[in-house]
This record gives sequence, structure tokens and C-alpha cells, in this order.
Amino acid sequence: MNKIRKIKALLGIKGLFAIASLTSIAMALVVYTASVTMTPTTQFTLGTSSDSWTIYVNEVNQVRYLPGGTSAPSDSSAYAFSLSTPTRGCAVQIELPSAMSSSLFSNFDITVSYYVPGTGWVSATLYDAATGGSTITSINGLTTTPGFVRQTAGASDTFYLVQVTYSYDLVDTTTPVTATFQYTPLPA
Repeated sequence: MNKIRKIKALLGIKGLFAIASLTSIAMALVVYTASVTMTPTTQFTLGTSSDSWTIYVNEVNQVRYLPGGTSAPSDSSAYAFSLSTPTRGCAVQIELPSAMSSSLFSNFDITVSYYVPGTGWVSATLYDAATGGSTITSINGLTTTPGFVRQTAGASDTFYLVQVTYSYDLVDTTTPVTATFQYTPLPA
């Protein structure tokens, strides 16, 4: 039994030395760190957030723009939104969160144009998905199905105009109607 006690005592002292050695090695390790400062930025800028249109009963295939006209984009009242994509592409989902009433409008088609200096407003390609997908002719405002505009990397400050072709020809009602356009920027 004395031998066992001596072995235990010896192992206990050696165990303490082993733990102390490991602790000193762990304390001797050099630690390196790096920090990153992240600056959030936006690629999307809303142009105008409201507009007012006068529409008439029995209008068929009339065209209106959001915002109100087709002038060159000199300030935020002359474009619906703009995108800046110098290093990364961006898609914008365009939709009406509430569909226009099919008991008031026989059509409410939404298309998009972008401004090319020296040329003017040019029709933008609309897609059924943010990643591209299939092209679509227009966004049907009588449903809540969205459409997408895509801008590739390398473009900066491109201005977009929303065009609505509508027919208000089903009823003789002069109660104001509101259309809400919703834009959601997404990775392209």
C-alpha cells in the first residue's frame, strides 16, 4: 500500500507540472486580430413618392407616367426611382400590393423605361424573377403578380420611369381611386 501511495503522490506532482507546462505554453501563444469597418450603402433611390392623375370615365388605353411626365430626369419629380450599380448588379421588384379593381378598370398594364442621355426614355426589359427568368410584356395591375427590372454591374445613376396604360371604361363612377406602387431592391 505504501507503494501505491507513493505512486499516487508522484503522479499528482507530475500531473501538476504537466498542467502548469501546458498553461504556460497556452499563455505564450501570440494572437493576431483584424477588424473590418462596414459602410452600408444603397443602390436604390426613390424619385417621387406621390402623384395625382385626372382620369375620365370611358377612357380606353390611356397612358400616364409615374411621376407625371416624360421630361429628362433633372430632379426627383422627373423619375420614379434610380439605380446605381458601379460594382454590383441590382434588381427591383415592382408590384401593386393591392390589385386595381377589375370592376373599374378593364386593363391596368405597367411598363418601365430608363433614361439614356441623348436618346431619351427607352423601354426596359421586364422579367418574372429577380434573377432574370422569362421576359414579360408588362406587369398586370389587375393582379398582384410582380415584375422585375434588372441592372447589371458597371452602370451608375440610371433613372427609371413607370408607365401605366389603363382603361377606365366599365362604370360611371367618379370616386377617387388610389394605386400604390411598391419597389423592392434585390440582389441581381
